[in-house]
Amino acid sequence: MRQLVLLALVGLAAQLVDGGLGMAYGVTTTTLLLLIGANPAAASATVHLAEIGTSLASGLSHWRFDNVDWRVVLRIGVPGAIGAFAGATVLSSIDTEVARPLTSGVLLVLGLYILVRFTTTQLRTDRLGQPLRRRFLAPLGLVAGFLDATGGGGWGPVGTPALLASGRLEPRRVVGSIDTAEFLVAVSASLGFLVGLSHQGIHVGWVLALLGGGVVAAPLAAYLVRVVPPRVLGAGVGGLILLTNARTLLRSEVVDAGEGLRQLVYGLIILAWVLAVGYVVTDLLRARRPAVADHSELEPVDV
Repeated sequence: MRQLVLLALVGLAAQLVDGGLGMAYGVTTTTLLLLIGANPAAASATVHLAEIGTSLASGLSHWRFDNVDWRVVLRIGVPGAIGAFAGATVLSSIDTEVARPLTSGVLLVLGLYILVRFTTTQLRTDRLGQPLRRRFLAPLGLVAGFLDATGGGGWGPVGTPALLASGRLEPRRVVGSIDTAEFLVAVSASLGFLVGLSHQGIHVGWVLALLGGGVVAAPLAAYLVRVVPPRVLGAGVGGLILLTNARTLLRSEVVDAGEGLRQLVYGLIILAWVLAVGYVVTDLLRARRPAVADHSELEPVDV
């Protein structure tokens, strides 16, 4: 029972992050399931089954707040579903001892990407309103969907930064559209895992716990995307994903790192994590100071 409560809280926290960033629900929850001993295919299947409900709730919530571009949803979501089904069938056929470090390695790279992306990159807005073309969205969706199924996450970490980098869609609409399209990806990946695994290793209680926490958080997350600085959230979550998957990978039979090396790597990751979050917060505060100063100069002074 305690484990199910913990999973529900993780699902809630992961959905808050995912709804605010357009990424990290699958990466975060799959990381936890690997940490407690689930095999990679079953972990990814569990997460995607839960995501059917959470992505639906998230999409409806984003739609209510006018955060969704339906053309983008269809153009990236359908190829994403095809890639997810292929990725699920591939992961289901790989031996567990090989799949575990492989999945952790994928998640490790995604965590590093999220950390670096949100720490160092400013969002461009000079192309707002220009259309996103199908020849860009279709390959992006295909790759993101495949990676999402094989790594237990990757739809958001690949899709969201790519759309943000284009500068053609408002950040809140990028997040809302990616979260809504994820419903198609989750359904397709779940079908792929059910075909490949035949329910083996899929814990229904885990699915319901993650689903319950995510559904509760979805409306709040859709609102928070308007008010919470995404760079702070991205840097914080990226560091957490990086640390937890480094632990899994270093302890795997493939790597089998010694205690001294593990502690050194953990220390370096934590140091980089703290510096990244500190830099982002400082940079955001610095960017706000001139505006506050200019505003104060315009206010009348009583004499």
